[in-house]
Amino acid sequence: MSSTVHALLQVLVMAAVIAFLRFLPFMAFPEGRKRPKVITYLGRVLPYAIIGMLVVYCFKGVSVTAYPYGLPELIASAFVVTVHVLFRNTLVSTFGGVAVYMLLVQLVFR
Repeated sequence: MSSTVHALLQVLVMAAVIAFLRFLPFMAFPEGRKRPKVITYLGRVLPYAIIGMLVVYCFKGVSVTAYPYGLPELIASAFVVTVHVLFRNTLVSTFGGVAVYMLLVQLVFR
């Protein structure tokens, strides 16, 4: 089997698995069926828990005892919070925060 055919088969299998995983919740909990309370609870609390874990993961490697003392991360985080409070748009705050952080790291805090 050529490497092109092998790569194509890998992509097709991955696409099928991803599609199955995306459709699984809709198959398990159809429109008219009542969801279990634990699923409703997890749907309410998991987004905040995941965001909290991402924040902890993003700041885990920041050193406040060495240059640049965590300033790029702090400034970018403040920017994200400010933009999100002002515009209530997750994409704008996320992409803006990434852009500010990259500019700070690449141009200001070398």
